[in-house]
Amino acid sequence: MKSIIDAMTGASGALYALRLLHKLAVANCSIQLTLSEPACVSLAAETGIKLNAHAPDASKLFEGSEVLSRVTIHNSRDIGSSIASGSNRHNGMVIVPCSMGTLGRIAHGTSDDLIARAADVCLKERRKLLLVTREMPLTLIHLKNMVQVTEAGAIVMHACPHFYHRPQTVEEVVDTVVDRILDHLEVDVETQRWKS
Repeated sequence: MKSIIDAMTGASGALYALRLLHKLAVANCSIQLTLSEPACVSLAAETGIKLNAHAPDASKLFEGSEVLSRVTIHNSRDIGSSIASGSNRHNGMVIVPCSMGTLGRIAHGTSDDLIARAADVCLKERRKLLLVTREMPLTLIHLKNMVQVTEAGAIVMHACPHFYHRPQTVEEVVDTVVDRILDHLEVDVETQRWKS
């Protein structure tokens, strides 16, 4: 069973995060989840799901008790959490959506919350770290931070859906990004791929 650290920050794009959680659950992955306080604000605004960042109720994000047994939620203020340690074994970390503020803190090693600390640990341990950014336009500061985290070993994946398979629903559009995330996490997924 793959173990994935999944973090949500306050950038717009909660639908990407929810689809990723659903697909990780369907793939029988163990999920280590943490949400920033701004992530809970964005989640409520974009989906109507209201969570307390310090004691989130995972049942609001997942359907089925068998899934909940594979989900561990970590308080974003708990720097002593297991995912803040290099001894914690996992198959990769993804931050989706990743705000530019979070990207900047990771780029500069400012581990002021659990999300930035867990990302910092991924970089120092040379583990897979995916940062799914979504904001635009990008400033020179954002671009320099993207270069810096890339040079440190992270993968920046801007949430750019594709349309060559003519998606008919918002979910199909969202899945074009989520399925690429899963590809990079090496989680098997049936997806729409380019056919020449």
